[in-house]
Amino acid sequence: MRSFVLKAGATLVAVGATVASSLYVTAHLKNPAAPLRPAVLNAGRAGTVSLLGGSVSVGPSVQPGDAQPVTSTYAS
Repeated sequence: MRSFVLKAGATLVAVGATVASSLYVTAHLKNPAAPLRPAVLNAGRAGTVSLLGGSVSVGPSVQPGDAQPVTSTYAS
């Protein structure tokens, strides 16, 4: 009897997780208008930090480019 309750509980958890994940996936379908590589804004400021006689320049690591944004790929 006890093993039956454990098996039934495990089955209910698995079915519940499957239903919940399918509801989540269908609610978040692919948006063909969303770019995969959006444009980069020039919002970052570079700064210099001095510590123990040395200095480190910190700035944005993403630089704007001239390439067109990718809107779809084979894998997406």
